[in-house]
Amino acid sequence: MPMIRECIVTTVGASGEPHLAPLGLIEHGDLWIIAPFRPSATLANLESFPFATASFTDDVRIFAGCVCGRKDWPLESVPGWPAPRLAEALSHAELEVVRAEADATRPRFFCQVKKIETHRPFLGFNRAQAAVIEAAILATRLHMLSREKIDREIAYLKIAVDKTAGPAERQAWDMLMAKINADDAGLDR
Repeated sequence: MPMIRECIVTTVGASGEPHLAPLGLIEHGDLWIIAPFRPSATLANLESFPFATASFTDDVRIFAGCVCGRKDWPLESVPGWPAPRLAEALSHAELEVVRAEADATRPRFFCQVKKIETHRPFLGFNRAQAAVIEAAILATRLHMLSREKIDREIAYLKIAVDKTAGPAERQAWDMLMAKINADDAGLDR
C-alpha cells in the first residue's frame, strides 16, 4: 500500500479563481499523485493548468469545512508560484504535473515536488484529529458505502474524539456528523 499524505490542495481555474479540496496525495517514488474523482473542479483545473499547492495543516476544521461545503479559507500567495497556499498551513509543497493517466473514475496526475516550505512548527496530532480526518473521508463517500459501514466506522472514531478532542476537533466532528446525518435523512441528495 502506498503512503498517502492528507492535505488541502489548491488548484487554479481558467478564470484564475483558486479552488480548495481536501485530498490524499499518493507517494510514487519521487512523484506525488493527485487523483481527484470525476467530475470535480480539481480535475478540471489540473487539466487546464497543471500546477497545485498542497497545504499541510493540523487544523482539522479546514478538512471538515471543505467536505461540508465551506471553501472560503484564508489563502496566501506563494512567491513565484501560481497556486496559493492556506494561510494556516504549517508547510506547503509546490507541485507541477509532469504526466497524467486517464481513468473513467479517478484520473491520476503525477506531480514533481518543486519546493517544500515550512511556516510553523508541527507539534503532532492527537487521536481526535486523526479521527476527524477519517470521518471527513467517510463523509465524501456516503454515496459509495453502506450505512452500516459508515455507522460502524463513526462509532469507533467517536471513541477517540470523546477521549482526546479539544474545541477545534469537536467543532470539526460536529460539522461532519451534521453532514452525515443530513445525508441519512435524505437532505443532501
